[in-house]
Amino acid sequence: MTGPVQDRIDRVAFDDRGLVAAIIQQWDSREVLMLGWMDAEALRRTLTEGRVTFWSRSRQEYWRKGDTSGHIQVVRGASLDCDGDAILIEVDQVGAACHTGTRTCFDGRDLEAVDGLGSTP
Repeated sequence: MTGPVQDRIDRVAFDDRGLVAAIIQQWDSREVLMLGWMDAEALRRTLTEGRVTFWSRSRQEYWRKGDTSGHIQVVRGASLDCDGDAILIEVDQVGAACHTGTRTCFDGRDLEAVDGLGSTP
């Protein structure tokens, strides 16, 4: 494939498995929803189809968020980090982002880290 989409994909530093971490964020509230993995084809689909597609490392297949649950992620923007080895996908999340049914995969999973400014959790 050649063209503007391929040029954008070529800027990504995929790991030795051909994957890149994709952080999914609600576009308006900036809430971090989840992290998934993409290969070049999943990224191409995400950038050109308007819905987020991931590569499942466990099932070894593509999956599009919401195809079975109805909890879709509509793409609103995409950015590459400064090293090219992580992607931020801004979405309009419809329903829960996490497979457990919570809004975000980070709900209720606090690791109780010490606050670096001296506050206690």
